Amino acid sequence: MSNETYTFNAELRTATGTGASRRLRREDKIPAILYGADKEAASLTFEHKDMIKAQESEGFYTHILTLDIAGEKVEAILKDIQRHPFKPKITHLDFQRVDAAHKLHTKVPVHFIGEDVVTKAGNTVVHQLTEIEITCLPKSLPEFVEVDVAGLVAGDSIHISDVKLPAGVSSVDLAKGADHDQSIVTIKANKAAPVEDEAAE
Repeated sequence: MSNETYTFNAELRTATGTGASRRLRREDKIPAILYGADKEAASLTFEHKDMIKAQESEGFYTHILTLDIAGEKVEAILKDIQRHPFKPKITHLDFQRVDAAHKLHTKVPVHFIGEDVVTKAGNTVVHQLTEIEITCLPKSLPEFVEVDVAGLVAGDSIHISDVKLPAGVSSVDLAKGADHDQSIVTIKANKAAPVEDEAAE
């Protein structure tokens, strides 16, 4: 896991509702909510420029974040991000508090390696999943899950059960039973170019 830290300043807000959220967005701020860990939900506000920059990093979605709320440091993970349908604007954020003693239920991205080997062999890599749903204690939260496809040939596939998850990390789908063992990636052969008849003139 990366040692990079993600700390963001937040303000508590008392005014809630559609009208209040609209006013905040006009001021270039983002309304947000923080919940979980058996505590009362808190309504927050973030500077839009800070979050726009943060959301460009994959770690924003996968790391445990530190929210500085009026001087109080709270650890949380991002659970949802809502964006404007056509403007480059974030409209709302949902965060869940992190409790070291309680397992997180979240998703982590899949990083595929070795794809160049497959494509050079004349095959296509088809991603079925780009993230895996997991549960783990906060200390075991991985940044991503790595899937190596270099040794695969046309017709091969990798399922969730084929992936070695880090210690302390469990797949939500596999916990539901073998019939939930989804395919993560499959390899398909490219259509061969027609071979010209050498005898033809």
